[in-house]
Amino acid sequence: MRRNLAAARLAVLSQLEYRVNFLVDAVIQPVLASGVEVLMWSVIMAGLATDTLGGFGKEYYLAYALWANFVGRVTTNWMYEFTMLDEIETGKVNAVLVRPISYYEFFLSQFLGYKLVIGLISFSFPALACYLMGASLHYERIPLMILFCAYYLIFVHTVSFCVACLAFFMNRASSFTGIKNMAIWVLAGEMIPLDLYPEPFKNFMIHSPFASGVYVPVGFITGRFGYEFLWQSLISVTIGIVVFGLLARFLWRRGLLAYTGTGA
Repeated sequence: MRRNLAAARLAVLSQLEYRVNFLVDAVIQPVLASGVEVLMWSVIMAGLATDTLGGFGKEYYLAYALWANFVGRVTTNWMYEFTMLDEIETGKVNAVLVRPISYYEFFLSQFLGYKLVIGLISFSFPALACYLMGASLHYERIPLMILFCAYYLIFVHTVSFCVACLAFFMNRASSFTGIKNMAIWVLAGEMIPLDLYPEPFKNFMIHSPFASGVYVPVGFITGRFGYEFLWQSLISVTIGIVVFGLLARFLWRRGLLAYTGTGA
């Protein structure tokens, strides 16, 4: 536990060293993206012949647009994934292998520490905006939503670890990071709530573990659904962690057998 907390503290301190980068990542980028989406949904709802879309009114979609980019920014992983890829490709992984902590655990602790700090800071902005705009929001559900996002981060890191392990077997494995993040962007429902997609895509996307990246936590606090669906999504994320965890273990062990440490 002390090792994990030390790794998390290291991540927070190293990121706070570049305060402008931290401000852009936690506040500026999601604020700008949310502003665009709020404007988009305002125009869409104003152009409808009815006051509802998919059974929900304008206030629900404004709240969804406000929260989606902030939650999506917290629940994605590219920075530490690129770091893992670079260390394996250049041989810097040698230094990590001799540490008294596993490679997976070392970066998971950093990832969780940094993302939790970002989440606690950045989530205050959409909460305040929803209050000022009168958008639909269940404030009492926010603490549980944060815990759910923290659990989902374990799943995201496990997927990223699988991608990073591909660097053992091929050059330029980092190209898969962009493909993976674009797929998650669609499957998580960051731009459009997943229940607006047509069947059979809707049913598959809603029940996949990737939906817990944006659609589930945002839908939960905005009142799109209740606690029962949150528990179902928790099971889906758990299954995803097990499946990708086994894949990550396999790729890591096979990768170490094929790996030749000639770098730093």
